Amino acid sequence: MTVLSTKKLKHNQRSLLLSAKFSLVEYDAIHIAFVHFNMPKNIENAIFTSQNAVISFFEKNDSPSSIKKCFCVGEKTKALLEDKGQEVVMMTEYATELADYLIENHKEDSFHFFCGNIRSDEIPTRLKSSNICLEEIKAYNTTINPKKFERRFDAILFFSPSGVRSYCEETSNLKNNSSVFVCIGTTTASEAKNYSQNVVISNSTTVESVIAKAVKILT
Repeated sequence: MTVLSTKKLKHNQRSLLLSAKFSLVEYDAIHIAFVHFNMPKNIENAIFTSQNAVISFFEKNDSPSSIKKCFCVGEKTKALLEDKGQEVVMMTEYATELADYLIENHKEDSFHFFCGNIRSDEIPTRLKSSNICLEEIKAYNTTINPKKFERRFDAILFFSPSGVRSYCEETSNLKNNSSVFVCIGTTTASEAKNYSQNVVISNSTTVESVIAKAVKILT
């Protein structure tokens, strides 16, 4: 059994597949470039939907401002914020859930949303339609890195909609592809379903959960 990961894995993540006797091919289907931005002076409430935005905020900008309260998507985004000494008021698995929470509980507040150039419309659209003050700040750029594969993989691991589009752009015979597309969440899975009917979703939005799902399906 051979698995393709559309992002390069850490050693401990790679071991989860290799210890299960799978062959692994890995590459970065997308490239992330952190950018400098005009840092707001006062940040009452900050929204982060990715680890990349957190890294850009704290490590790639010269004088990060203090944040009173953070709201985020994903367990690892939450852990990274807490490592930086931030108070995370609410963490959800998906942007839709976070938008629901903010509309229900913080309708009178204003927010700074640190995101990439390619991001889900869910939070800005929903909050603005509810007349919640939101300022978007681009903290990083995502570009796709298409690579052509002629071989078949038993499973392909996807971690973002952009990764799906990148893989599928150069891959031939997608309609006849029997590979299982293992996706990190519903948003990524929705994109994958544009190219394959053989799509499954991990139990949680972590890399390890995607790997565990692939191992379970293939054994």
